[in-house]
Order: sequence, then C-alpha cells, then structure tokens
Amino acid sequence: MSGVEIRSSEETMILDSVDKFLERDVRPVARELEASDTYPQAIVDRMIELGLFGATISTEYGGLGLSATTYASIIERISAVWMSVSGIFNSHLIMAAAVQRFGTTRQKKYYLPKFASGELRGGIGLTEPDCGTDLKGIRTQAVGEDDHYVVNGVKTWITNSAEGGILAVLVKTDPRAEPAHRGMSLLLIEKGPGFNVVRKLDKLGYKGIDTAELLFEDCKVSRENLVGEEEGRGLQQILSGLELGRINIAARGVGIARACLEESITYAQVRKSFGKPICEHQAIQLKLADMATRVEAARLLTESAARAYDSGGRCDMEAGMAKLHASEAAISNSVDAMRIHGAYGYSREFNIERYYRDAPLLAIGEGTNELQRIIISKQLVARNKV
Repeated sequence: MSGVEIRSSEETMILDSVDKFLERDVRPVARELEASDTYPQAIVDRMIELGLFGATISTEYGGLGLSATTYASIIERISAVWMSVSGIFNSHLIMAAAVQRFGTTRQKKYYLPKFASGELRGGIGLTEPDCGTDLKGIRTQAVGEDDHYVVNGVKTWITNSAEGGILAVLVKTDPRAEPAHRGMSLLLIEKGPGFNVVRKLDKLGYKGIDTAELLFEDCKVSRENLVGEEEGRGLQQILSGLELGRINIAARGVGIARACLEESITYAQVRKSFGKPICEHQAIQLKLADMATRVEAARLLTESAARAYDSGGRCDMEAGMAKLHASEAAISNSVDAMRIHGAYGYSREFNIERYYRDAPLLAIGEGTNELQRIIISKQLVARNKV
C-alpha cells in the first residue's frame, strides 16, 4: 500500500502544479504559437523551473525521480492542452533513460544532472531518410580513430535537434556485423563542428516543437561518449528507452482523446438543431458514448503499461498495447469531435482541427502501430509457450 499512498500524496501536489502551469502559461498562448509554428521558449523556461526535464531522472542525479505512472498522468494533462509541449521533454527523457540504465559511471555523474536541470537538453537521433521503423537499416557510421569516433551520416525527423544541445545518436560502429544490430552503438553527440542542422521540417501538425534534418560530416566524438562499456549494444539500449517513449505516446493519445470528448460534450449541450440541443439526438449520444469508452480504455492500458515499466521488467507488449489503442482512440475521437462540431470543427476558431492534425502522428511516432501489433503478437506467443 505504501506505493499507492506515496503516489496519491506526491502526485497530487505535482499534478496540481502542472495544471496551474498549463492554465497560466500554455492554454492562453497555445493556439497562437501553434498557428505560427513558433518554438515556445517561455514555456520551456517554465518547464525547467518545474523540473520537468528531470521528471523520470533519479533524485540521485537531481531529477524528480517520478514513476512512469505519474509521468504518464503529467503527459496526459499536457497533451489535452497542447500536445507539442509534451514532445519537448519526451525524447529528452528517452535519452536520459538510456544513460541512466546503461551509461558509464562518468556519463551518469556528468550528464544526468545537466539533463535534469535542463541546462543540457536534447533527444534521440534514430530515423534516417531511408530508415524509420526498421532501425537495423541505419547507415550513419562512426569510425574509431585513437581516442575518438568520426561520425558521418544523415538523420531526419529529429525532435529537439535544432533547439537542443545534445543527442543520443544510433550509429554503426561495425557495418559488417551479422546480425546487423551487433554492429550498432549509441553515442552522445553534443553540438559542435560536424553537427549540422540542415533544415527545419514543415509538418501537418505537431507545430511549435522543432523537428529537423541533420548532417553529421566528419563529426569527432570522444570514445568516452559511447553509451556503456562496449560497442554493439546501441539498439538494445535505445529500444529499452523507447518503452518509456511509447508510454508517453499512449498518454498523449489519452490526453487528445479526452480533450476531444470534453469539448464535444460541452458543444453538444449548447448547439441546437431541430429545436433541441444536439446532445439529445441519438446519433450524437452514440458518438459521445464511444468516445468516452475509448478514453477510459486507453487510460487503463496506459496505466497498466506504466506500472509494468515501474516494476523494472520487460514491458514492450504492455507499452505496445497502450500505444496502439490510445493513439487510435485519439484519431477516432478527433474525427468524431469534428463531426459533432460540424463546420466549426473545421474552423480554426475551435481546437478540434488541431487535435485532428496532431492525432495521426501518434500512430506513426515511436514505432508505427503496425509494428506494435507485430511486437504484441510475438510477445503473446513467447509468453504462452506450449
């Protein structure tokens, strides 16, 4: 019971602070910043003050040391107001999780306090122009020379790469290794010579947050920045971090699905047709019922995945289920919300069109939903051998 009691007291205080932050610093400016695709620096500064960049980093290194369960609750709240804000520290914390779980003692002592304080912010560099879900196909190479590596390659769709200062980059240290994952390593690369931000990418939704294409051109990286003690462990290390990332995506889905539901309930009570509020029409009632059920199911799956992550065991199936269902719930609810709002849902006067543009990203990010289904299926068989 102690874990429940700690969560109920500490979580209440933390979530209250997050709610106040959202109402005071985010909601009033979200629509304007999203429309102009402006990086929300003032919001980021406030997030630093709140310690959100250290949300899941151990208190030993200056972080808040929050459980994944509490973290998911924070992400749901933020995403219900403006999803882009949650992405600013999601990839940052995936990077931090890789260092905290697999980094050397020196890396933990040097980097984690800087990550937790927000002094050094960043994310992960995985995707390439010809490689997304299939990470074994990456081409970026790191060639060892004396006390450093020389990195060459292109990464794209990288969050926090333009505004951040460091990335955990997946590279090939042995291109000839078989199977391919044994030749892949994770390097912490700080901005400097050879680390080039080529262009900021224009997106349908998920505005405000920086997403860019990078070119590593003879970029020298100290061997001390190899995550862990040996090469060839990079894919394993980053996939472990992506479990937290998928819980984050699931929580975002819950947030968007909930926002769609709440705004639809409100609108359906004030909008009238045929002489009565549309919430009294059975067609609308059916939609609201389905939307509410999706939200509740998505939240329960997300909480289940977060608890599995907190237990320290493998949770790729649980995280995959949560990510799959919650992201699809967000997409479905955004469509139903637009139908309920009618022409107003299609207008920038309401938030519905933003939810409608943001939600599809969740079915793609941190591994496509098609991949999640494969992961779930394989784990079902592995856990139920006959």
